[in-house]
This record gives sequence, structure tokens and C-alpha cells, in this order.
Amino acid sequence: MIYVLQRSTAPNVFLDRCIHFSKNGFMQSVMPQNWLFLKDYRHQRASLLTNQKLVQLIRLGSGAFDTISGENVKAILVGFDNNIPTESHSPWGIDISMFRGVCDKSNALTKELGVNLPQKSLYLNPMHVIALEDLTSDSYLAEYAESFAGVCTGDYPRFGRNYWEILNKGGVWEFQSSTVSVSKHWGGLSKVLLWENGQGSLYKFVSQRLGEKNVGSWLRGNTAWNRRGISVKLMTKLPVSAFGGNKFDDNVAVLQPKNEKHLLAIQCYCESEDFSKDVRKVNDKLAVKTQYLLQVPFNLNKWLKVAGEKYPKGFPLPYSNDPTQWIFHGHPCSSVVWDEETKTTSIGDLREDDTVLQVAVARLLGYRWPAELDEEMELAPEIREVFAQNKVFDGLVDDDGIVCIPAIRGEKPAVDRLEAILHAAYGDKWSATVLNNLLKSVKSRDLNIWLRDKFFEQHCKLFQHRPFIWHIWDGIPDGFSALVNYHQLDYKGLERLIYTYLDDWISTQIQLEKDGDEGAEIRLAASRNLRKQLEDILIGEKGLDIFVRWKSLAEQPIGWNPDLNDGVRLNIRPFMKAKDVGKKDAGILRSKPNIHWKKDRGTDVTSAPWFDLGLEYGGKQGDRINDHHLTLAEKKASRMNIND
Repeated sequence: MIYVLQRSTAPNVFLDRCIHFSKNGFMQSVMPQNWLFLKDYRHQRASLLTNQKLVQLIRLGSGAFDTISGENVKAILVGFDNNIPTESHSPWGIDISMFRGVCDKSNALTKELGVNLPQKSLYLNPMHVIALEDLTSDSYLAEYAESFAGVCTGDYPRFGRNYWEILNKGGVWEFQSSTVSVSKHWGGLSKVLLWENGQGSLYKFVSQRLGEKNVGSWLRGNTAWNRRGISVKLMTKLPVSAFGGNKFDDNVAVLQPKNEKHLLAIQCYCESEDFSKDVRKVNDKLAVKTQYLLQVPFNLNKWLKVAGEKYPKGFPLPYSNDPTQWIFHGHPCSSVVWDEETKTTSIGDLREDDTVLQVAVARLLGYRWPAELDEEMELAPEIREVFAQNKVFDGLVDDDGIVCIPAIRGEKPAVDRLEAILHAAYGDKWSATVLNNLLKSVKSRDLNIWLRDKFFEQHCKLFQHRPFIWHIWDGIPDGFSALVNYHQLDYKGLERLIYTYLDDWISTQIQLEKDGDEGAEIRLAASRNLRKQLEDILIGEKGLDIFVRWKSLAEQPIGWNPDLNDGVRLNIRPFMKAKDVGKKDAGILRSKPNIHWKKDRGTDVTSAPWFDLGLEYGGKQGDRINDHHLTLAEKKASRMNIND
């Protein structure tokens, strides 16, 4: 007997064998819950619904057996009568998956009411899905929309970044849409993809991994690019946001209408709770595959009416008050909001949330958001109005990306400079009350204390532990401490930090020690220790070097010459690997970002420059090792060999 319909998976073959051995009889089988809806099993479901009577279906869910643990082990109990079903046959079913534990599920079986559904209607469901409610409809979303899967890189630590990690896209990087945690107009706009016009290192990697003919199975979604649609997260409650036509990753699916006039109707349906509920009736796996999003009922006329009421003036152009989004306007406290009365975007009230101070510090250090720098980016008109407001900061921005917490070299202390930014941002609305509210939002009682002790930790958390403002210090609360714009911290920038700012501080402490200042000796020792560590990073001593696993030995940075394209995770390593001056494993940083250099998931292609490195660490060939260190001599020798 050949089990083609079952894809030869053990539970499916077992089910067919039981039916084969129970001619004219009855059989029951425990099956994986996904057998009810997965596309791969649709032919077997069709065959069974045509040739056997489904007598009972019990959705057991997880925790149904004492000897089987794990929330992901979800089971069903199905019973079949091995006879042709009649036209009127209706199997009985019950869902007890929401009850926890064997006892509760057993009690529910005797007390809860089940349902009966015509077997014929189960056969007519999309892909013959077997559900405990009627899924048949006059029309389905598949008639009006298409779904597309996004780019799979196979090595996202290499090919993906947060946009704030790079200085500019430079024709190398492309914006990449990803997921949102809750449905919103615009979101999931924090990633960039190393695309290189589709013919660069990502293409070469995928073609070596899959073969030239199969590149499209990973580098996909191009049909959806440059067109509007809806981006759907493929997990949890399937939250959605608008899709603007960028590249997108494989954590989302993009739905696009077959007729542009239906876009808003489909958008409104996807924004509603109905969409998530309908999809979960068809597929309740944790992660839903793209094609299932279309197998849901869709009443076009109903949703056209909803769209007309919800968006009578059209869907809003991109806007956001979230500094992790590339469409953010860059103002510390201004806001652009959706006005339910006018059904348009508008300038909102001044914000006092916990991102205000973060944005103010970033502006002080000279950072500007992508939307501010791209005249062609599609944005709500109010976003561009806010750009004009940002001009008030021009005379307040630091010129070299280094702002010391204490007063150094005649510059004002950081807290005074930050307060000047805030005053300019709020204008005549600035007051002690506003400052109090801002401090409450960041759980602090004093602006200087927040800047010194809490800013960097909160900055790391907000920017997904890929900080672009680094807080470097000597470990003494009243010692040397500086905020640095990572984008400006090149070799000369680090020299300036050491030999201009830190040396000025050291000179002051030497004089204070001579004058008998009580704490000067401790501050002097701490600052000299910091100076030594920064000089070691500048030189690139082994242990304080940068290692990039996708670059050959000759391409590795010598000393502090980071390539921003390699990302914060790799470039911040020397500062975290320095001897701790404060928190454990934070090195000379004020707090520890949640960053590690363990080996990355997956296996590299044989052409990878460090393909054999895993063997040195007790692993295998192709292991993606990151925590490797090289000597200056090794790097310099390799460079010389290349030059020769």
C-alpha cells in the first residue's frame, strides 16, 4: 500500500492503516491538531471526508496526557466509521483545548456541550479544513487579494540591521518592513537589508547555499515591492500595519488587492478582530503560513462600507511618533496623530512620554532620523511641518558627537545642554511641571542623575540593544563620563575623546590633587585606567579587537577602524570586553547592553572565510563563530601579503 496522500508522515500513515484494518468497522486515533488544517494533508482529509464517516472530533489541545508535556504538543481525538457518509451525516465535535490539565479536560468532556456539523460542509471548506464551526462562505479573501512571503536571508546577523546602526543606505542597504506587536496604521519600520541591488553578497550567499535556480525561494516577494498593501505578522493575533512597498522579511506576509479599489476594504477587514479570528479557524498553529491568510470569508460590500466610514478621505500617509521607526519626524516632543473627528492626520499635543528625553539626547549628539534626510520619502504632510520645527536645534547640536557629563574644555555640563534642547523643543510650554512629568516617565528625580545613571540603560532597551549613543565612563560617579555618537566615533573621534577631552579631565585632576582636593586622587587613578583601556582599543590589541566572521583575515579592521555596515553588535565588543569599571561584563560602558557574541544559528557555506573555525572551538565546520580574537601581527601580515 502506497501512502501518497499522507506525505508519509507517521500519524497520517497510522490513521490510514487503522482505517484499512477496520473495514465496515469503527476506529479512533489520537492525531496532531495541525492535521485538521495544514495544506499538506488536504488530500487525505478530502479522501476521508468522501469515503468515511467522521463520527467524532475532540480537540484536546495541550496537556491532555499526563505522560506528554509541552504546550506545543497539541492533540485531537478523531473517530471514523469505515462506511460512505450519507448526505445528511453530521459528526459530533467538542473543543476542550482551553481547559488545563487532564482532570479539567475529563470533566469538560462530560459537562460541556458539543456541536454537530454536516460532513458535506466540512468537505466544502477551503482546503477541506475540518473545523467545529461552519467556514463555508459565498466568497473568500483569495478572490480579491494575493499574498506574498518575504525575504529569507539564512543569516540575518550578517545581512540585516536596525536602520540606526548605519550612517546612510548608500545604495547598499534597503529599508525592510517587519512585524508590529499591535495593529497600527504604520509600523514595523526599523530594519534595513543588505541588498546591493539584488546582486551582492546576499545573492551570492543564497545562490551558493541553495543553487542558482533556487535563489527565488529565499529572495522573494519582489512582485509586492513598490506597491501598497497590508503587512501581517504571521504569529500571535496576526497584528497588521500598512505596507508601503519596501522589501519585507519572512516574519510577515504582505496582502495586496487584485483591484486597487479594494485596498481600503481589505485593510479594514485585516485591522478588525474578525480577520485574526477567521484565520485561526483555518489554522491555529503558533506561526501561520502565508497562504492561509486568504482562506477566510470576505464580504466585499460590507468592508467597502466600513472603509468609507473609517477612511472617508483615504488612508493616512506614513507617520509615527516612535523614534525606532524610520518615518519618525525627529522632534523630541512634537506629535502627529490620527484625528478621529476629521479622519485625517494632524499635529497633536506635545508629548511627555519616556522617549522625549531619549530623542533630545540624540539630537544634542547630532543624530538625525532618515525621514529628515530623505526629501523623496512618502510622508504625511504634518511630518514635514515638524521638520521645520527641528531647525530650532541647529545652534544647540554638538559639533563632534562627544558630550561630556561634567563640564570639560569650557563646554557646559551635559545636563545644561540637554535642558537647552528641551527648552527649545517645548518653547513657551516649557516649565518645571513639564520637567517633572518627563522625569516621572523615566523613573528619575533629577535630570543630571538620569543622564549619568539611567540614560544608557534605557537607550539600549528602546533601541533593541543596538545603541547608537554610547556612554563611556571611568567607573566613578563623579568621574569622567561622556556620551558619544557612535556614527562619529571613528579613529580620529576616539583620539579626540582620549587626547582632548579625557586628557583635559586628567590635567584638572592632577591640579586638584596638588591643591589637596580629597577625591582627586581616586578620580585621577580611574581616569588614567580609562585612558589606558581606550588607547588599547585604539590600537586594537588582542582581546580588544573587532572580529567580523564574514570578512577574510586581510579585511579585518586593524585597531579602531570600524565599518558601520558590520553593525553595533560587532563594533561595540572592544568597549564591552575592556576590564569592567562598573557593571559586570559592561567593560567601560555605563551599563551592559544585551549583546553576546555566541555562535549564530545556521551553517555557513564552504566559501565562508572562517568555515573551519568552529573546529577550534569544539564545534563543526561551518559554525558561525563570533567570539574569536586576532592579533595585530596576524592582521598586518595578512594585509602585507595581499599588498605584495
